[in-house]
Amino acid sequence: MVSNIKIIGIAGTNGSGKDAAGLTLADRHSYLFVSVTDLLRAELNRRGIPVERENLRALSAEWRREYGYAVLVDRAIEEFNNLKGQYVGVAIASLRNPAEADRIHELGGLVMWIDADPRTRYERIRVNAEARARAGEDSKTFEEFLAEEEAEMKPSGDGATLDMGSVKKKADLLLFNDQTDLNEFQSFITEQLFGVHQKDS
Repeated sequence: MVSNIKIIGIAGTNGSGKDAAGLTLADRHSYLFVSVTDLLRAELNRRGIPVERENLRALSAEWRREYGYAVLVDRAIEEFNNLKGQYVGVAIASLRNPAEADRIHELGGLVMWIDADPRTRYERIRVNAEARARAGEDSKTFEEFLAEEEAEMKPSGDGATLDMGSVKKKADLLLFNDQTDLNEFQSFITEQLFGVHQKDS
């Protein structure tokens, strides 16, 4: 049970349900949900650069080199602190560098890793791409999807690059999301994190 944890870092493979977990914490448990990927998307849009995974990776590495490896977590925490008293805690997705997991732990938080079958995750992304306004960003073949993920699981340069494999090793909680219904997934997250079983309404 993590009822006293104010900072929850969410990591995992693409399409595993990281944003859905963050939204569950926001909707059902009064956490502020911050997607650090959305922070990067906003900056790319501001610069007039296409929102593609390669550009997101490059920008995140640029920010880490300039502001410190945990910059994305720090910015999420800053947003939470600026809204002090409005939320019980903050849920931060998607951790992709081990320094981000370290920062969560330094602040007394918990890191969870979510995974699912690769084909299931790929289909989820395809189905949800337009609804999430990511049709261009997520228009990949299954082979390209797997290749991109493999590249993101290990560092491709210095310590500022993505290294999701090391984040997984630092996770406190490993979850496998084979849920097909959103309500079931929300109840699953609630039970895993808070030890509370909720019946779907």
